[in-house]
Amino acid sequence: MKISSNFDAGSIEIVSADNYEDIQLRIRRDNAAEFAQWFYFRVQGAAYQHCTFNFLNASESAYPDGWIDYQAVASYDRINWFRVPTHYENGVMTIDHVPLSGSIYYAYFEPYSYDQHLNLIGQAQGSGLCQVSDLGFTVQQRDINLLTIGHEVESDLKIWIIARQHPGETMAEWFIEGLLNRLLDPQDPTSRALLDRATFYVVPNMNPDGSVLGNLRTNAAGANLNREWAAPSAETSPEVLAVRNKMQETGVDLFLDIHGDENIPYVFLAGTEGVPSWNEHLETLADQFRHHLLLASPDYQTEHGYPRNAPGKANMTIATNWVCENFGCLAFTLEMPFKDNANLPDDDFGWSGQRSLRLGEAALSPIYAIAQNLRA
Repeated sequence: MKISSNFDAGSIEIVSADNYEDIQLRIRRDNAAEFAQWFYFRVQGAAYQHCTFNFLNASESAYPDGWIDYQAVASYDRINWFRVPTHYENGVMTIDHVPLSGSIYYAYFEPYSYDQHLNLIGQAQGSGLCQVSDLGFTVQQRDINLLTIGHEVESDLKIWIIARQHPGETMAEWFIEGLLNRLLDPQDPTSRALLDRATFYVVPNMNPDGSVLGNLRTNAAGANLNREWAAPSAETSPEVLAVRNKMQETGVDLFLDIHGDENIPYVFLAGTEGVPSWNEHLETLADQFRHHLLLASPDYQTEHGYPRNAPGKANMTIATNWVCENFGCLAFTLEMPFKDNANLPDDDFGWSGQRSLRLGEAALSPIYAIAQNLRA
C-alpha cells in the first residue's frame, strides 16, 4: 500500500501505513500557520481491503466540532466524489472504507484544482461576454484573476463576488462556476436582464497559493485573508490589497463573499449589521435578499447561522464589514457546509460540488430581485 499527497492541494502526514486495519495519519497544518483541517491524499494498492484510516490529531484541528456527524469524500477518478463512512471518537477521526480499485483519493471536501480554476477562467472568456484581467500577483507570484462581465458603463450597478479567501473552502469556487454558467448563458432571461443594468466583477479564487499548497485557511505567507481588509500588506496579503484597490476604482453596490463552514450543517448568510453605518435601507435590502434566496433555493435557510453582531461591534478586518462600511452597500458572507445540509440531506453525496454549483446558479435570482433597490 502506498499513500501520497504530492499533487495540487494534496495534504496529509503519514504516521504508519503497515496495517490496512490501522492506518495512522495526521492532518497537516497550513504551510505557514497553525490551522489544520484540510486533507487530500491518494491510496494505491488497497483494492478490496477493509481500510481503517485513523486521523490521530483530529481533536487538535482548527475546528474539532467539524468532525461530529461528518463524512469524508472519496473518488476513483477525481471527477465523481461520494461520501464514505466516517466517525469521530476520543479525539480521533476515522474513515472505514473498502476501496474497489487499486487507486482512490480521499479528501475533506470535493477539491477544486488549480487546473479547474484556469479552465473556468478560459471558459468564461470564451463566452464572449467576459473580460479576463489580472489584478497583480500572489505571494508566490500566481495571477490574481478578475472576471468582468457587463458593459462597464458609469450607470451600471457594480456587483462584486469573491470566493476562496479560505482556500480549503472549495465549495466556494464550485458556487462561482454555477453562477458564471448562468450569468454567461445568453438564453437565460434573468442574466440578460441583469447585464442590461449591472457589471459583475468576479474573483473566483482569492487565494490560489493556499489552494495549491493544500491549506485550509491561509495564503502562502500565513495570512488569513478574511482578517486583512482593514490594512492589507503588499508583503503578506497582496491578494486583498489588489482586490481592494480595484473596488475603490469601480465602486461597489452589492458584495458577496463565498465561504464554507466546518461546523454548521446548513447554508446560511452572515450580514454586516454591526458596522457603524448600518441603516434602515440596508436592513430592508438584507431582508429582501434573504426572502428571495429562500424562494430561489430550498438549500438555503434562515434559522441556523452566526449570531447577529451588536450595533457598532463588527470586526472591520473582515471583507463584508469593510466593504459595507466603505461603500455603504449591501454585503453578505454566504456559507455552505462541509458536512451534509441537514435540512435537505443526501446520504450518498452530502453537500457537494454540484449542489454548490446549483446554489451559485440560484443566487442570481435574489440579485435580480433587489437590483432596482440597491441604490437608495
